Amino acid sequence: MKIMQKFIYQKGILTLGIGALLASCSDSHFEDINKDPNRPTAVTTTTILLSAEKQVIDNIRNENSSLRGSQLFAQYYSQNIYSDQSRYDIPRSYSDTYWSNAYKALNNLNEIIKLNTDPATKSIATAGTAGTNANQIAIARILKAYAFQNLTDVFGNIPYQSYGSQDPDFQALQQEPENLSPAYASQQKIYLDILNELKAAGDTLTKYKTATTFGTYDVIYKGKNELWAKFANSLRLRIATRIRKQQPAESKTHFDDALAKGVFTSNADNAVFKYQSLAPNEAPLYRATVTANRKDFAVSHVIVNVLKGDLGTVEVQDPRLAVYASKNAAGNYVGQPYGLPVAAAGLLTATDVSLPGTVVNAANYGEVLQEYAEVAFLISEYKNWDQQEYINGVTASLQKWGIAQADITTYLAALPKADKANVLNQKYLALYTQGDEAWAEIRRTGYPTFLVKPGDIVWSRTADGKTTDYKFQPLFGEGVPQRLYYPPKEQSVNLANYQNAVKAQGNDDITTALWWNK
Repeated sequence: MKIMQKFIYQKGILTLGIGALLASCSDSHFEDINKDPNRPTAVTTTTILLSAEKQVIDNIRNENSSLRGSQLFAQYYSQNIYSDQSRYDIPRSYSDTYWSNAYKALNNLNEIIKLNTDPATKSIATAGTAGTNANQIAIARILKAYAFQNLTDVFGNIPYQSYGSQDPDFQALQQEPENLSPAYASQQKIYLDILNELKAAGDTLTKYKTATTFGTYDVIYKGKNELWAKFANSLRLRIATRIRKQQPAESKTHFDDALAKGVFTSNADNAVFKYQSLAPNEAPLYRATVTANRKDFAVSHVIVNVLKGDLGTVEVQDPRLAVYASKNAAGNYVGQPYGLPVAAAGLLTATDVSLPGTVVNAANYGEVLQEYAEVAFLISEYKNWDQQEYINGVTASLQKWGIAQADITTYLAALPKADKANVLNQKYLALYTQGDEAWAEIRRTGYPTFLVKPGDIVWSRTADGKTTDYKFQPLFGEGVPQRLYYPPKEQSVNLANYQNAVKAQGNDDITTALWWNK
């Protein structure tokens, strides 16, 4: 648990080569990375922010937690070699890596806040393009909220820390005096506090919306306070929607307030971390497939068939098909059957099926934290499946992927009217590559209903005159995992609090529903 309590950006964490992400940075920025980070004047808040943004996105979208986790659970991808994770055999070591890397990033973000509040360093923290103390703190709070929300959506109750609340259950990150065995806060407390953190941070940045913070070291928004404020409010829509069943009054209050103060209104507002074409800063999928020369992540037959118009409620080909997937060696779009037994999965090679499309699998791909299409779908749901917001969401997704206007018009004409199923189906298609959020929405809503379920036939193969039907049979659980196991290390370094968390939440397995989904 020391990894959570001590500020651990060793030189490898304020990442080697990360300055190359920003072509406009001078060579002096590289020098900052190699100084002693444990002294207040040794590292600038701009450099910490740059590192933390990359750490947060790298961790959420990395090979284990995303490609072998949420992207499989959402059935966007399917494995054509090692298919056990598709069937929910999830190595517990994945949790260790995801957990520890999340808290490293959170410690970096918390250090920005500390440097901007400590009387000995707060004047130093505003040097150069960093911006005011208040604005730096606000952006760090937003990114902390985003990272903590993803972390609690994976595990449930977790050690948590807040800038704005002194709740005694919030014991994570750097505490004074040092706490090496922090308690796990309830997900209910975490979610409500995240909403308050986002509200406070968004209000601050709206007040100073014409100012810039962190300059070009901020990969996501290039320091534009106004866009950060919109992101804070848009995240409140997501989180308020997630807790509507459990906290309807709090949900409505935050949703209405966020809408009034300003959320995303076009793709120009999207929160995106864009990677670089040069090593070592390529996008996570590219690193897993091209750099590592792996071909075992194919586009699933579920989403390929939906995009072809053969499955679901839209009976025309979706123009996003050519972006989301590539053709196989025969020149066809063929999805990898989802969740096959290992022996059967090996009967298909990478040339038989569709791999991720070149746009999606680019080295300089921009990983999305949140986008306008999602916001429009959230508003449609809030307004009892509003038709115009539904159309806005579909249009925004198509435009984001560069679809020609004529094709957008044709596709919109074929859309069925807005209702729960149709809005959530389109939201699912728009969230492609954002497996973490798609997985959460599948757990929350139960949609889309066209996803593979245990017992479904996913592939029929004829050989030597005999047809064999392969059914989807999970190795663990009975449906989409509700969470991941806590890291095994927690049982050795923080046993009492781990046990308390399990007692409060339920068994430490993948079938235990999270608070917002009970």
